[in-house]
Amino acid sequence: MDKELKYGLGNYQHTRRMVLTGLVAVLFAALLFGQSTFPPDTPVHESIEIFGVLLIFLGIVGRLWATLYIGGRKSSEVVTGGPYSITRNPLYVFSTVAAAGVGAQIGSFTGIILFGLLCAGAFHIVILREEKFLKEALGAPYAAYLARVPRFFPKLSLYQEGDTGSFKPRLLLTTLLDGLVFLVALPAFELIDGAQQSGMLPVWFTLP
Repeated sequence: MDKELKYGLGNYQHTRRMVLTGLVAVLFAALLFGQSTFPPDTPVHESIEIFGVLLIFLGIVGRLWATLYIGGRKSSEVVTGGPYSITRNPLYVFSTVAAAGVGAQIGSFTGIILFGLLCAGAFHIVILREEKFLKEALGAPYAAYLARVPRFFPKLSLYQEGDTGSFKPRLLLTTLLDGLVFLVALPAFELIDGAQQSGMLPVWFTLP
């Protein structure tokens, strides 16, 4: 059963990586022809971009924090410590935070909200499928965890340190590499800004 569980969870982890990559690619393509109503080099535009950079790094660090606790144990037990004590899906939560930071790179408040909502919506589908699988695989302990800890939005009052168990450095490296897809947005949107300013790319719509 443990082998089947590892195989099943491996599929979901692969799906999560594909969702991350696909979302960034689709949104990046869509915004090739979009622009913020706040012109580049204005204080508001640059402040939003800087805020977005902070969100991206918060998302990456948060994903690494979650990986320290999950450490491959998700295939054999219910992990309830650290970030998993306040939300059942910290990897998805922090990925959504980073995605919102990607949206901020166009210098738009709407971009932050749009990217965050689209990412959360896509992950919600994956989460529901994963929960159904884990209910069957982990039984009563997981059912009790479902009843106690919120699915997505963290409840900080529930925080417990817990322990990281047998940590696997390879998993941390994999999570770091997955998270680097968000950093691609930083130079990419700078190039888009420059191309739009020079007239190489047309602007079809603007976002506040």
